[in-house]
Parts: sequence; structure tokens; C-alpha cells
Amino acid sequence: MNTCNPVFVSVGLRLGVDDYYKYFKQFGLLEKTNVDLPGEAGTIMHNKDNMGLVELATVSFGQSFQITPIQLATTASSIVNGGTRVTPHFGVKITDTEGKVVKELEYETTEHIVSEETSETMRYLLEQVVANGSGNKGYVEGYRVGGKTATSQTLPRGSGRYIASFLGFAPADHPQVLAVAIVNNPQGVYYGGQVAAPIVRQLFENILPYLERMDYN
Repeated sequence: MNTCNPVFVSVGLRLGVDDYYKYFKQFGLLEKTNVDLPGEAGTIMHNKDNMGLVELATVSFGQSFQITPIQLATTASSIVNGGTRVTPHFGVKITDTEGKVVKELEYETTEHIVSEETSETMRYLLEQVVANGSGNKGYVEGYRVGGKTATSQTLPRGSGRYIASFLGFAPADHPQVLAVAIVNNPQGVYYGGQVAAPIVRQLFENILPYLERMDYN
């Protein structure tokens, strides 16, 4: 809720390199998502054998490695949706010139990325980030929103350049929509909760009432 890096460092060091890598692999972060678009980039991560305590500490709070935004969205979805990793996709079906369905497209899913109990806990914790914590600017009145802020330095260190981001999902108790906003090199205020969270809030202010109307229909 308070975006406390020392907490994540403590968790990472308690896990150790072997277990950290085990979960990194379990979450699918060491592979591409296989989204149905060409040219997907892969994760850039330390070689396990070269990872010391300093590297483990910085990786634990989200720096010194790189994943793509689509990887972030895919992995976060699996953590809050009950533990199923779904291959992200744009294509749903193939039709002929007359609109007749030629083929329904299917995409691989992987279950039990986390347990349902862990997923429920994460939904609760991430809702607190928005309701009472650093992501409060992502809150949409009348709705339950969960999310996480991020503020990362870019290389070289000390350059004063940052990437501010916010990942939000709603409704927090039964996620139907997820959004990621990323702001490269924000000027002035550079914290994800201040810069990126309002972007997701504006999206949800339009999306959530629409989803409600769809439910009613």
C-alpha cells in the first residue's frame, strides 16, 4: 500500500536467488507472452549464476531487469484473476467476405500460476493501494479499483530520468478490465502514483460505466 522498497528487498532476500528464479519462471516472466503480433521482445534478466545479493535486492523492487508492458499486463492479470495465465491476443475469429466465421481462434492458458487464495489476497492488497495508499489518484468514485504504482530510474543512474507507471484493474473483487499507463521521462513530478495513475482513472471513468450498461443489457 505504501510502496516500501525495503519490504520488497527483505522478501527477496528471504526467498533467495533459487526461489526467486523459480517464481519468475512460474509466472511466465522468462518467456515471451506469444501475443498474436510480430516482433515481440523478451525479458532481459540477470543470469542466475551471476546474481548476487545486490542484484537480488534491486530486482526485488522492480529494477535492473526489463519486461515489456504486454508481459506486465499478462502476468498481473494471472495474479488477480484467480491464477490463470491467458495468452494475450487481438484476434478472436477469422471470417470470410460475407462475415461467416471460418475459424474460431484459440489461445493457450496456464492454470495455477498462483492459488485462488493467493490471488484473493493480492486483490485485497492491491485494492488498498488505490483506496488508501500511493495509488489513490487511480480511484474511481463508486467503483472498487485495485492497482500498483511504479517509479523506476533509467540508465545511467543519477541522470534524473525516470519511468512512471501505474497498473490498475476493476472491479477489484472480480476483475473484468486491466490497464497499464507508462510515462517515459516525466518532467517535474515523476512518481507513478502522481503521473500515471490519473491516466488509468480517466480510462476507467469511461470503461466501467460502459461495462455496467453491458451487464444490464
